[in-house]
Amino acid sequence: MKVLLVSNYAPDRQESMLRFAAALADGLRIAGVDVQVVRPEPVFGRLKAGATGAGKWLGYLDKFLLFPRRLRRLAATADLVHICDHSNAVYVRHVAARPHLVTCNDMLAIRSAQGEFPQNPTGWTGRILQRWILAGLRRASRLTCISAATQHDVLRLAGHLPEKVSVTYMGQNFPYAPVLEIAEAAARRRGGATGDEAVWARYGLPRGPYILHVGGAQWYKNRAGVVAMHAALRSRLGPRAPRLVLVGPPLVGPDVETMANVDNETLAALYSGAELLLFPSLEEGFGWPIIEAQACGCRVLTTNKAPMTEVGGTAAFYLDDPTDAQAGAVALERILSQDEAARAESVRAGIENAARFSTSRMVGEYLAIYREVLGT
Repeated sequence: MKVLLVSNYAPDRQESMLRFAAALADGLRIAGVDVQVVRPEPVFGRLKAGATGAGKWLGYLDKFLLFPRRLRRLAATADLVHICDHSNAVYVRHVAARPHLVTCNDMLAIRSAQGEFPQNPTGWTGRILQRWILAGLRRASRLTCISAATQHDVLRLAGHLPEKVSVTYMGQNFPYAPVLEIAEAAARRRGGATGDEAVWARYGLPRGPYILHVGGAQWYKNRAGVVAMHAALRSRLGPRAPRLVLVGPPLVGPDVETMANVDNETLAALYSGAELLLFPSLEEGFGWPIIEAQACGCRVLTTNKAPMTEVGGTAAFYLDDPTDAQAGAVALERILSQDEAARAESVRAGIENAARFSTSRMVGEYLAIYREVLGT
């Protein structure tokens, strides 16, 4: 079986999608599949990189003018074409004659363009692009979604028959696991011990207790809500409140630290030393940080809404209203006050839940879909 994976334009910096395509390619090769990964390459984009302004329009030339010819040529030599991100569904018309599959990560941009999220208005060019993407999804002969929540949106908006739209949950794109010396140092710190400064320094971690948030600046990540909940917690606990560490774009706030361009190893260390992950998203397609944190032995407080509930399972803690800062602070305080036995049980349950999302399981499910599409 020869599979062509269509990945994302690197200058757009859609890191999670690039990692997904790479992890899937590695897993398929291990399974004996002949895999080639292709993506639009920056040509015009070399003049000015970026996802906004002139860089965005130059990138459009690379993606929509130059790339399709190359894609058609490579697709003609493949048994199956897998478009790994629904935002590239515009390419379906170039591969429609070949067996193909599109992975749908979320429909949030399409829903925004249709006015479903007034807090996130879409400009006229964005509305045109999202209509183009939706047309590609409607034309695709086979789709799979990374959560049941996304599947629900796809069925509602794209109009496919249910048997053409399945769910294939994401797998881990890195072997996240507790960094033991960090987890042990954090346990000693909770017991009042000191003297682990060298351990924290080796990984570049805060020396004091911290609550972690991992996410970009997209509206649905609810970073303002994260900061507001932490501020409310500081009002309740005073100097006993852990500081807040945001992994993502810089954000200024009292007792808030941001870390950008964090690699997987450092992120695993951050999860392992955190008191908990605060992840009160308004919407998500999947919510990778939930299982990353759980796999590293970090407790998770997230939103009581799919797909966060699909991913976190019974091991996560949930907020009914992610915009209620005071309720969030109460939930944070309750989790922080767990005794060591309750904490250990929460950690154990989280590690067990995260194991459901293995890369090998994901690859096996994709292979089954490939065989279905090919009729073998």
